[in-house]
Amino acid sequence: MIDLFLERQLPTPVTPDLVRQLTLEVGACLDLHRVQWQGSLLARDGHRLVCHFRARDTESARIGLRQAGAEVERLWAGTLHDAPGEDPLATNVLVERTFPAPVTLAAIQAIEDAGAACLQNHRVCFVRTCFALDRRRMLCLYRSPDAESVRLAQRLAGMPLERVWAFRHVRPLPENSTAAR
Repeated sequence: MIDLFLERQLPTPVTPDLVRQLTLEVGACLDLHRVQWQGSLLARDGHRLVCHFRARDTESARIGLRQAGAEVERLWAGTLHDAPGEDPLATNVLVERTFPAPVTLAAIQAIEDAGAACLQNHRVCFVRTCFALDRRRMLCLYRSPDAESVRLAQRLAGMPLERVWAFRHVRPLPENSTAAR
């Protein structure tokens, strides 16, 4: 199984409940192609969404998501890299990075390590990276007081960034549960 990430820009804002409901409605189609929804990150304004799936391969996910009615232009396979001892569910700010040429995770980590004091000074804690297999896309998750603190710390540290936004987690509900998260 591989990790896949689907990025969406939404013209009309959505709520966490709507994301969860729509994902449940297409569950049979995803199940048919062995695609498992792991959760999503929804921008606080409801206009950006990153969905995390696991599937046997990218093409299976692409077919299953298309059949479910999803736009899949921004679907990519990647790897997850967590900071030791950090809880990915404690994150609240996402940094998008795009690179004109493939990069190594070690090269980006070296820049981040060199700017660690900037992150600390702004109370920003790195928690997780989603790194594209083509090495040209990266999503980094942070725990921070707000998105502006991350943006400022990243710029001061000399980190490349395309976009920074605050989000909330949308997780699958446990079986037989009606409680919202």
